[in-house]
Amino acid sequence: MKKKDKNFIEAILFSATEPLDVATIKSKTKRGTDVLKILYDLQKDYSERGINLINLAGKWSFRTADDLSNKLKKEIIVQKKLSKAAIETLAIIAYHQPVTRSEIEEIRGVSFSTGTLEILFELGWVKPNGRKEIPGKPLLYVTTDKFLNHFNINSLNDLPSADELLAAGLIDSRVDGSIFGTSKFGDKEKSENNENIYSNIDDMISGTLNDDK
Repeated sequence: MKKKDKNFIEAILFSATEPLDVATIKSKTKRGTDVLKILYDLQKDYSERGINLINLAGKWSFRTADDLSNKLKKEIIVQKKLSKAAIETLAIIAYHQPVTRSEIEEIRGVSFSTGTLEILFELGWVKPNGRKEIPGKPLLYVTTDKFLNHFNINSLNDLPSADELLAAGLIDSRVDGSIFGTSKFGDKEKSENNENIYSNIDDMISGTLNDDK
């Protein structure tokens, strides 16, 4: 492995505006470069520094070290918060995907406005993903890599269960916990990083619940 190749990949990651997968990094390097080995070497190099190289959902990026992130956190007052409908809709899509609008409404037990989905689209956390093969062929919705990256989740298998969310205080009685109950992911073994998942999800959910539909 040439130091020049390692430095070049390091520079690519620093200059990138979003996390990069291995294929994208390879496309910018010369043929024969062992990109994955270099990434792991860089990850080791940065493991005890102020910034770390992390791999989430198959994509690599530099981030502030966990033990320093709170010290650098800037408190910002957000005037507009996610509504109860948006939070529940996001949770249903995350735990039941791919799912149609009518299925979301059936699980919630109430209809919601088109604006609810548009908010999630604007955040980049949800996207359409084909159509369901039933009469009318309604659109199917799924979460995105940006959703995983924002909440520091490596894969959907790492989503916390309803009991874990309740225990962590991230949902309360105004959010119906039953929306997590039929999750195909909810009963799978969770990773050892759930404590980190809670702290990141809390940024969105904690204190954002209201009575909007």
